[in-house]
Amino acid sequence: MSSAYTSVWSDLAQVEFSQGFLRAGPYRTRYLHAGDGSKPLLLMLHGITGHAEAYVRNLAAHAEHFDVYAIDFIGHGYSTKPEHPLEIPHYIDQIHHVMAALGRPTAHFTGESLGGWVTARFAQLHPEKTERIVLNTMGGTMANPKVMERLRALSTAAAQDPSWNRVKARLEWLMADPSMVTDDLVRTRQAIFQQPDWRMACRMNMALQSLETRRRNMLTDDDLRAIEAESLVIWTTKDPSGPVDEGRRIASLIPRGRLAVIENAGHWPQYEQTETFNRVHLDFLLGRTERSCEVPAP
Repeated sequence: MSSAYTSVWSDLAQVEFSQGFLRAGPYRTRYLHAGDGSKPLLLMLHGITGHAEAYVRNLAAHAEHFDVYAIDFIGHGYSTKPEHPLEIPHYIDQIHHVMAALGRPTAHFTGESLGGWVTARFAQLHPEKTERIVLNTMGGTMANPKVMERLRALSTAAAQDPSWNRVKARLEWLMADPSMVTDDLVRTRQAIFQQPDWRMACRMNMALQSLETRRRNMLTDDDLRAIEAESLVIWTTKDPSGPVDEGRRIASLIPRGRLAVIENAGHWPQYEQTETFNRVHLDFLLGRTERSCEVPAP
């Protein structure tokens, strides 16, 4: 346990938020919500085998300016778990239904890992529905067999036996500093992994770790060049999925793209370097910064 113990509840204790479920088309979509409908919609999209709690440390700051929904993707968290392999078009279909259920024709998006992959593809295909986007340690541009196998092995092991140590190991993969994985965060994810349908769900959401499936869903350079939205690519100096140079390459291909590099963070900078992330993120979403930057973290 970290010497500076935190919990999901302590992260949310002073946040005016709600938790619930949307009937979004065929999907029951679980969400954490903060802000109100008078503000622009901001959808926060987590990574593979993740859940809405990836953004508990970001809700309060963003709710001052946005109507914020952090959702559980289908096949994840407590949302509907389809019994078929999940590819990027399936997640995009869910986003369409979520926006329709909320009565919103457009949204800002921030996506981490898988969430960034979905965000980029959505922005490419549906510019009329897309405001500014943030691609946070995004997936979808690389197919590194070692990274894919490590992710599959950790996720599958935790699905087959959601013991404390296996769930903890899966979470530690996300962090530059393993002490950020507190007992409370482990228990939050362990409860999800202990659901009766999780083994099946994990097999379905691991589809993108298959090389053949991944390749037909990947974002090409031309796909990135076709993104019209103002875009911020956030990368970190200790991301386990790929080097900073990949983030720099992605930002250079998107016509209105820019890069921010956050130090001393892994795959979850929004959680691990919250103050820095929130500042950089909001400066971009609110149009307060127009340049690429290297961002030191304490």
